[in-house]
This record gives sequence, C-alpha cells and structure tokens, in this order.
Amino acid sequence: MVFKLNSHLLSRIASSNGHGEDSPYFDGWKAYDTDPHHPTDNPNGVIQMGLAENQLCFDLIQDWLKKNPKASICSPEGLNEFRETAIFQDYHGLPEFRNAVANFMEKVRGNRVTFDPDRIVMSGGATGAHETLAFCLADPGEAFLVPTPYYPGFDRDLRWRTGVKLIPVHSDSSNNFMVTREALENAYERARLDNIKVKGLLITNPSNPLGTILDRETLRSIVRFINEKNIHLVCDEIYAATVFSQPDFISIAEILQEDIECNLDLVHIVYSLSKDMGFPGLRVGIIYSYNDSVVSCARKMSSFGLVSTQTQYLIASMLSDSEFVEMFIRESKSRLAARYRVFTRGLHQVGIECLKTSNAGLFLWMDLSRLLKEQTLEAEMELWRVIIHEVKLNVSPGCSFHCLNPGWFRVCFANMDDDTMQVALSRIKTFVNKEVDTKKPKKNLRWQGSLKLLNSPRIYDDFINSPHSPIPQSPLVRART
Repeated sequence: MVFKLNSHLLSRIASSNGHGEDSPYFDGWKAYDTDPHHPTDNPNGVIQMGLAENQLCFDLIQDWLKKNPKASICSPEGLNEFRETAIFQDYHGLPEFRNAVANFMEKVRGNRVTFDPDRIVMSGGATGAHETLAFCLADPGEAFLVPTPYYPGFDRDLRWRTGVKLIPVHSDSSNNFMVTREALENAYERARLDNIKVKGLLITNPSNPLGTILDRETLRSIVRFINEKNIHLVCDEIYAATVFSQPDFISIAEILQEDIECNLDLVHIVYSLSKDMGFPGLRVGIIYSYNDSVVSCARKMSSFGLVSTQTQYLIASMLSDSEFVEMFIRESKSRLAARYRVFTRGLHQVGIECLKTSNAGLFLWMDLSRLLKEQTLEAEMELWRVIIHEVKLNVSPGCSFHCLNPGWFRVCFANMDDDTMQVALSRIKTFVNKEVDTKKPKKNLRWQGSLKLLNSPRIYDDFINSPHSPIPQSPLVRART
C-alpha cells in the first residue's frame, strides 16, 4: 500500500518553502544537475558558474598531504592518534584546532589583529554559524538589516528555522553599491514604522556577490551606527584571503583596535575555511564573538553542528605549518588575480564590463544590462533563462541577490579548470556577438521567443521576482556558495 504524505502531518517549518529553493539562484543549480558539462562525455552540457568554490590551489593541498601523512588519523602514519582523536567529544574543540584557526585568521588579516583562541566557537560551516548567531541574538519576528545585493543563502541561514526577518538596506550601481549611512538609516526607519524590532546589522566583507571590500571609513561609519542604535553587528568575513589586489582587506577586528567608541559586546565575526582554503566539504565554520555570553551560548548550541575531530586534527596540523600557510595564502592570491585578469579580458573583448571596484572573491559582478530588451527585472529573468537553457551557463541573476538594478549577474570563475573556463568564454562571446548582430530596429531579439522555458515569474521573498522552476528537485549538498 502506498501512503500519501499530507502536508498537515508535517511541521510548519518542514512544509514551508523557507529554504528558498524556488529562487533562480537554486534553479540554476538544478539545471546544471540535470545536464552537467563534461569535456568528453557531455561537452554541450551546462557549465557550473553559479558555485563559489576555490579550486585553483588543490595541488598545493595535495602536495602538503603527501608530505605530512601523519595529519590524517586514517593513514598508517597517523594511526597512533586514531583512538584519542576518535573518542574526543568536547564541544569546545581540540585546543590545537582553536589555536591554529586563531593564528590563521591573524595571518589572513596581515597580522594586524590578534584573536583569542578561547573565543573561537566551531560550527558546521558558516551556514551553521550564521543560524547559531541568529538564535543567540534575536527572537522570532525581530530583524537584521542586510545591505543589498546579498548572498541568497542568508534567507535560509538566518530566517528559515529561527523566524528572524531580514530587512534589505538598498544600494545601487550609481555609487558602485557602496553601503551608506543614509541607506542604513532609511532601512532602520522603515522597520520602526512597520513595528519591527531591529536587533542587528549583517555585513559581508569582502562582499558576495560584488567582490568588493569595505574601506576603513565605511567600516567606522558602520561601527558608529550600530553603537548609536545599540544593535549587534555580524561581520561575515569568509572571503578574507581572496583579496587579490589593492586595496588590502580591512577586518572589523582592526577597526575595533582603533580609538573608536563601541560596545564590544555588540560585535561578532563569522568565518570558515570553505572559501579561503577551498574546503567547503569539511564544514569548518567559526564564530568569533567579543561577547562572553554569546560565546558561552553559541558553544552550547554548537553541539548540533560540531566539526568532526578527525577534521579538527587535520586542520590543526595543516594550519600550524606557518611556512605552508604563508605560501598558500600568497599563491592563492596570485592565481585568483591571474584568473580574474584572463576572464575579465575575455569579457571585455565582447563589450561586457564588470564592477570595476571588485578585487576579491571567487566571482565577478557582470553587467549585461545592454542585452536586456528593456530595463526591468522581468527582462533580466528572460535573459537569464536563455543563458541557462541555450548558452548553457549557470550564472546567477542579480534579482536573486535582491539587487534592484536589472542586468547584473554573478559569474563564478574559480571553480573550474582553464579549459572549461575557455569553453565558457567562447560560449559567452558567441552569444553576445549574435545578440549584437540581431539587435536591430523592428527585429526581435533571437531569444524573445524562448520565454516558456520556465513558468512566469512570481514574487519571491517579498522583494524580488523569481521563477517557479519545473526542473525536478535534486539534493543541494553544497552550502555557503
């Protein structure tokens, strides 16, 4: 007998769409899952350019592992440490792990700041770290301000199970999407008028999807704002080591060491090794809080998402090798810069420009507004459908990042080899050249008749338009992209 599962048998959380899989951001992943590119088996498949992974330095990691077999407790050389590591279950984490992570965070920030290992709280990736902080800092119905455009996963990470709201702090292309005090005040006032209590401000620095960093004066302005409003500041710094050109990255920790008035209990940093080291599968997330009560509470809550002791042991061994860490950080920046130059040069050849202030991250904020038939978010979605289904590139439309300026797309460039990147550039060039050739008066664009690939857009998350994908659901196993 087949039993049909009725929604009333599930909790409101389980039966809701709070995970956000019905956004174009995740729809692109589903399109890739159903038709993935392979250089020989499926050369015409979809190329994954919607996943912010750093795969440019795995050879360095592999070389280190070969030279340090004892770092793995599952190797013959590391077998002596297997028993003690396997039975360790203190949710404080291995002391060696917390010390190594604190030292690594300092190196990534140019050794201009110091971090106390006793304030390191581990979590199952930055996804778990953000949710834990949301539970610690806000009650259901209370809100965080978030500058746009922002990572679509925040709608899942901070909201889905906590009941916390996110209020966009709007920015636009007129000032390169900078975060301004005026925009912060406007968002705060909108919340007050709607009787929503604001408990904090979430910033990403470097930005996902912009690939920009916040300058010192902007960071100081943000600190003054949260201090005056007496609200928390959560700083997502998971791309700190991906800054590949000047100016240098400035951590909020560096600002707090300056002579600036601020209640340190209000400031918290989220970090991970998913981007800077390219280890999303190891699920190493970090909360660093200046608030003793938050450290204590988050550490208790970390029982629901601990990093395995096997992983802790490996990471502690690797990050304690100062010579390797310094070489890795330096080489990673160099390779990211080289890939950025090649990719932007290829786009420029067909008249595609990217946000010029970007100097970090694993992606570009690409301007395709000139290819829109009109300057609307609906037209952006139409173009995105064609890029997915005809050009066969999974890039993410700006509206999925809550961007109000139509025509911007995030394209990831560090999750593929050189040959695949060249194939992607070739597809982009071919498509753009055809669009330019056919975009003449009284003639329709080639792709205007291809709008039935997905259903009509509908409202997503109260702020943006998003399609309801007919593509079959598939497990989304990669987080924090």
